[in-house]
Amino acid sequence: MTHPPAIQDENFAQHRGLSHGWFGREGGVSTGIFADLNAGLGSGDDREAVVENRNRIAAALGVAPEMLVTPYQVHSADAVVVDAPFPGDRPKADGIVTATEGLAIGIVTADCGPVLFSDSKNRVIGACHAGWKGALSGVMEATIEAMEKLGAKRDSIRAVLGPTIGPKNYEVGPEFPTPFLQEDTDNARFFRPSENDGHHMFDLPAYIVARLNRAGVEGSSVGPCTYEDEAGFFSYRRTTHRAESDYGRQLSAIALHST
Repeated sequence: MTHPPAIQDENFAQHRGLSHGWFGREGGVSTGIFADLNAGLGSGDDREAVVENRNRIAAALGVAPEMLVTPYQVHSADAVVVDAPFPGDRPKADGIVTATEGLAIGIVTADCGPVLFSDSKNRVIGACHAGWKGALSGVMEATIEAMEKLGAKRDSIRAVLGPTIGPKNYEVGPEFPTPFLQEDTDNARFFRPSENDGHHMFDLPAYIVARLNRAGVEGSSVGPCTYEDEAGFFSYRRTTHRAESDYGRQLSAIALHST
C-alpha cells in the first residue's frame, strides 16, 4: 500500500519513537466532493471509503487500523485522556491525549486549526481541534492540562499548528471581534478591516500560535491555507461559498512507538 502524503514538522520528525502527520486530501479512495482522502466519519461520504482512508493514514503512522482514534468533535474546550481504542461511542471532545505506545490520536478539520503536541522527554502526546470557538474558550489549554496529568511538563511541550484557513480568506462579521477583545484587548492585532464595511479579516493561525506561547509551551505552525489550496485540502468555507451539499475532512494525528 502506498502511504498518503503528509506534512511533517522537522522537529517532531527528529524525535525517536514518534510518528505524526497533517494529512491532506491526497492518497485516498473517496470520490466526488469527498475526493480523495476524506477521513470524516460524520460526513455523508460512503463509510467504507472513509474507513479505508483512515486505514491508510494508520498505516502511514505505523499503527494498526483499530489503533487510530479520534473524538466526536463539538467545538468545545474539552480534552480527554485515552489509553486504548474507544469501546463504544466516541467521547464528545476536541482535545485528546495519551501516553500509550502504539496508539495514534488525531482530530479532523476542514479550515479549523489542527494542533499536535509532543513532550518527547516525558513521552506524552496530544492533538486538538482549534476552531475559533475552541481556541477562544480554551481547548488548547485543556489539552495541555490533560497532558500534564499524564506526566508532561509544560516547558517540555512543543505544539505545532498544521494547515488552517489563513487571514486572506477568513472574513468575519461585525460582531466577531467582541468576545476576543473582551478576553484580551491585545487580540485586536489579529483583525484587520475587510473590503466589506464593518467586516474583518481574522488571522486564526496567528491567534492560535500566540495562545500556545502564552500558555507556556513552544508553539509554531506549518502548512498552507486550506481555503487556497483546493488540490491539497478540504475547506468548509470553500464548500459554503460554492453551496455544495457536504465536504470532506482531513485528519491530523500523532503516535508514540517504542524507542
